[in-house]
Amino acid sequence: MTRKDQASPVDPGTSVTGASHKRGKSRALYTAEERVRRDESIWTIVQGVLAPLQFLVFLVSLTLVLRTLLTGEGAFAADVSIVIKTLVLYTIMITGSIWEKVVFGKWLFAESFFWEDVFSMLVLALHTLYLVMLFGEIGTLEQRMLVALAGYGAYVINAGQFLWKLRMARLEGAANDAPGKAVAA
Repeated sequence: MTRKDQASPVDPGTSVTGASHKRGKSRALYTAEERVRRDESIWTIVQGVLAPLQFLVFLVSLTLVLRTLLTGEGAFAADVSIVIKTLVLYTIMITGSIWEKVVFGKWLFAESFFWEDVFSMLVLALHTLYLVMLFGEIGTLEQRMLVALAGYGAYVINAGQFLWKLRMARLEGAANDAPGKAVAA
């Protein structure tokens, strides 16, 4: 079978967005009804406030963790900052789950955000492991800090996933507002 004979997984001109599990066809991030629910939900505003707050807490904590790893100083401040970062993470995960329920009718793993939610579970697991190590007095300070850094690395990837989806939603919205016009990605 030649390349020409093989079916293309996506028809030319088809926009590929969302997180569809069906090969070849994908759904838009939001249906018209989901877009309305998203735009009318207070939880959209809550997520919009918590996400940059979490990023700010992350930057402060990352600085303190790196300082502790490099100098051995400031372990208490680093631990406190990681606990605060984890509490903010839990808050954004709970409110994000409520947002998903309001918009998509599912608490987690809605099709449009399936892989972001999967990766969020890894972020939660690493942050929770850190708490278990801290409060269970398991491992060394360095091991705890390295688990925190792993959690922070996963968080950065996950934040990137959500920023990409935000961009896709904006492009999708612009395409819906101006039918027939091409929207550059």
